Amino acid sequence: MEFKKLINERFSCKKFSTRKVEEEKLQAILEAGNLAPTAVNAQPYRVYVLESPEALAKLDALTPCRYNAPTVLLLVYEEKEEWKNPLQVGIHSGVEDVSIIATHMMLAAKDEGIDSCWINYFGNDALEQAFGLPSTEHSVLLLDLGYSDNFAPLPKHTQKKPLSEIVKRI
Repeated sequence: MEFKKLINERFSCKKFSTRKVEEEKLQAILEAGNLAPTAVNAQPYRVYVLESPEALAKLDALTPCRYNAPTVLLLVYEEKEEWKNPLQVGIHSGVEDVSIIATHMMLAAKDEGIDSCWINYFGNDALEQAFGLPSTEHSVLLLDLGYSDNFAPLPKHTQKKPLSEIVKRI
């Protein structure tokens, strides 16, 4: 799909059908994430694919935002592998790296005909404990994947501030 069309048509789907995401499409989405840049190419991210009834039920107990998606990606970073800025204490790349990966995956999903929704409405500690993540892995977001069940973008989707309000030249 042409890029401008792709970014205009992608929206956060909040109602998915039960149709499964085909394995080859899921692999293409995962590969797109793996091609994304990370700070110093450290690649500190991990992607957990949640598809089993048990994993999805566990997730449903932690957030109301699965929206019936048949596949959910749990994206985390490993703190031992993330880049740490030597010029500023406390600045590190894990969240940014995972965000870049997720953006690549969302756009790749749309290109594959798969709808998505970026979710961060969950208790991070509870999620990490429920899925038994190592203490050095930190959850950043969930990415719902699937096929829309006739869900149209919310009205706010097309409401954008003019560039004059958000871009400042100095």
